[in-house]
Amino acid sequence: MIALDLDNTLLDSHKKISEANVAALQRLHQQGLKIVLCTGRPLSAIQPYIAQLGLTAETDYTITFNGGLVVHNATGDVLYQNGLHKPDFEPLYRYATRRGLPLDILDFNHNFQIKELGPSLYTQTKRVGVDYLPVSFKELPDNLFSTALISTTPSTLDTVNPQVSHDLFTTYHVVRSQPHMLEFLSPEVDKIVGIKALLSRFNWDTSNLMTFGDAENDFHMIQQAGEGVAMINGQPDVKAVADHITAKDNNESGVADYLQRYFDLV
Repeated sequence: MIALDLDNTLLDSHKKISEANVAALQRLHQQGLKIVLCTGRPLSAIQPYIAQLGLTAETDYTITFNGGLVVHNATGDVLYQNGLHKPDFEPLYRYATRRGLPLDILDFNHNFQIKELGPSLYTQTKRVGVDYLPVSFKELPDNLFSTALISTTPSTLDTVNPQVSHDLFTTYHVVRSQPHMLEFLSPEVDKIVGIKALLSRFNWDTSNLMTFGDAENDFHMIQQAGEGVAMINGQPDVKAVADHITAKDNNESGVADYLQRYFDLV
């Protein structure tokens, strides 16, 4: 199984999958390898990438919401799901209110923008396939939620991240998945957790796993994979736990370059 992060890994800076990356992954998929997109995004927002790669076979799955949801690509059936409820976000809401920070709380289909805290960068850069609903925290329904996020300028998060209290780090799995995005997940949610749920579907373990990633939310899937590959443009902590580092970055089809050499694709 090859599990791939999207932003700054498989995607270039224009959010495109290069022809070289498509060709390498499609060839390996045709040879029977499991190609799995593993992202913080919702499934609806990455359907064009799934279609572009042709990941629509009976055994094709996608891992979304940083491991909180594993779905069958063809049917949308849920293999694994985990998240939080409204009361779980009360400490984070109080923190964001004190600090004057925006807050978005996402279930598996909608983004609830907490309107009394103002718009976030996440809301302003609307993603296809996600419904944006401005609500007060009091109006937030008690759904099962995938994540909450503080999305603001990278310079603001540079200040905020080190000051997040110990209590919040023990209440949530906190990851900075993008320079402008700090995510708060269930302590049980991680990309590697979703990957392990999918591996067990095929009676496999992490020795059957190759992963590609670049950021903090890719750390454990890189660290625990039988073949963990970090992008050369990745964060230093992620590269430090990788088995290998790509020779080229995400704008140079670094994934394809690595796969071509590893699998001797000619």
